[in-house]
Amino acid sequence: MSEVRIVRFGDLDQRTAQTPGMRRRAAIDRASVGSEKLWVGVVTVDPATRTGAHHHGDCDSVVCVTEGSISIRWGARLENRTEAGPGDFIYIPARLVHQEINESDSMPVSSIVVRSGDNVVENVTSKQLADSERSR
Repeated sequence: MSEVRIVRFGDLDQRTAQTPGMRRRAAIDRASVGSEKLWVGVVTVDPATRTGAHHHGDCDSVVCVTEGSISIRWGARLENRTEAGPGDFIYIPARLVHQEINESDSMPVSSIVVRSGDNVVENVTSKQLADSERSR
């Protein structure tokens, strides 16, 4: 039976794929509501933190920053950079290697993330970034 489902903030699930430097908590996914096509969650980046480089496989992602300001680096060598703040939406295409940076010493960055599919997270090591550079 199809029905509207509510996932309360206190019921967000931390047992989802993670990247060093950030905390993901799932709201809408296969486990919580049976969604096969979406992953939606809350993501927090602590003050003065750089996340590990990563990508999300074949999933497109949309990030809506709700609190704080974040810098995003992307590309094979993380050579590109932009900033976003509260109310801004960030589109991250599938397989794009990226990194989030919270440059504030005191304020965390909070966001709501929507992903097309499951919460696929492929962490990329420094060696993989260097190997990518050498193969160019």
